[in-house]
Amino acid sequence: MRLIHTADWHLGQSFHGQERHVEHRAFLDWLLDTLVARRADALLVAGDIFDVVNPSLAAQALLYDFIVDAHERLPDLQIVLIAGNHDSGNRVELPAPLMRRLNTHAMGRVRWLDDGSLDAERLLVPLTDAEGATRAWCLALPFLRPAEVTGAPRESDADAPNDYVAGIGRVHTQLIEAARARREPGQALVAMSHAHLHGAAVSEASERPIVIGGEESISAALFPDDVAYVALGHLHRAQKVGEERIRYSGSPLPLDFSEVSYPHQVVEVLLDGEALVATEALPVPRPVAMHRVGPAPLDEVLAELEALEDDPDLSDARGRERSRDRWPWLEVRVELEAPIPDLRARVETALEGKSLRLLRLERRLPRVEGENAPARVDLESLGPRRLFERTWAARWGEPPEADVVADFDRLCQDVLDGDDAGAAGDKELHS
Repeated sequence: MRLIHTADWHLGQSFHGQERHVEHRAFLDWLLDTLVARRADALLVAGDIFDVVNPSLAAQALLYDFIVDAHERLPDLQIVLIAGNHDSGNRVELPAPLMRRLNTHAMGRVRWLDDGSLDAERLLVPLTDAEGATRAWCLALPFLRPAEVTGAPRESDADAPNDYVAGIGRVHTQLIEAARARREPGQALVAMSHAHLHGAAVSEASERPIVIGGEESISAALFPDDVAYVALGHLHRAQKVGEERIRYSGSPLPLDFSEVSYPHQVVEVLLDGEALVATEALPVPRPVAMHRVGPAPLDEVLAELEALEDDPDLSDARGRERSRDRWPWLEVRVELEAPIPDLRARVETALEGKSLRLLRLERRLPRVEGENAPARVDLESLGPRRLFERTWAARWGEPPEADVVADFDRLCQDVLDGDDAGAAGDKELHS
């Protein structure tokens, strides 16, 4: 059985104020051609399908057009989607009944039965071959928000404090047990998860912390040896975590200039019976190039900018310039001894006549010796839970108790999944 594993599409991302629909459409066209050429049986998309919980209509159209086109060209292809921390689980699941008619399964939330056990059956997707025989079971586990697992009913410890990490472990254990009960000999188990595993490498600036009760990562031991392959999402750098079978596919496109230096890919997974036979990284072409200049003194930066040559691929066979939306993105980092008021104008002068789009100009000034200015707090890296805990401690002189934090988690959940939440506010809360 042949699977293609991908994640972290972030459809609708605004890149320093610029839309990236052209790039995402080019990736999805390439992905569809790859699925056809590789004769894939299933496509696994491990979360962060959209960049914000209330994506634009254009971003949603990219996804649904892709699903329809995939079904037309590959009627037997199965697509399994899970929600990531950037997605609204409810929004991902909303069109699920329609998508099932297109061989697409969308999982956004976990649910609990009246007896306190996980509703595992709805998270198990049988993966079939071209003849319709079940060859594997996909354990489709969406991103687990604190309110979904810490508030789950428990028979033995109903009065125990909420514990997010224990809740995650309980979900994994019950889902794997249910999958073992359903599978027959010769059928593989394939897990999908959107999480940060211990020991995995993060990108420099583009991945926001996942709010998970003070813990930023979970153990790969949650996936026992009889799980043939683990398709992970959340981290943008493609990598394995300890074993060949546990992998992040990485994002298909760089989502920040800090991600330019490493390759972006999808992963082809080959299963034979219950076992993983092979994996292969399939590099994703970059429809729009990204350039970083600096950090360096201004004279060096200007000289490097003036030496930049246009990509010949930006012109057609007759030498006519292609659309501006294919011009490379550019980040310029300048080391300064003192502020230069006309810095942007000087940089833009060096770029005159070049097919480049300057998105970011970073000024790096020397730190004054003995400067006692308070350290800046980066709200994007801090996250809403930690900001709340700091604010509470500053107001009351002690950290909030566990039940207060649990109430805050539930409030975050309500806001993230609320139909009336604005896109900008939701994006900030997810950060």
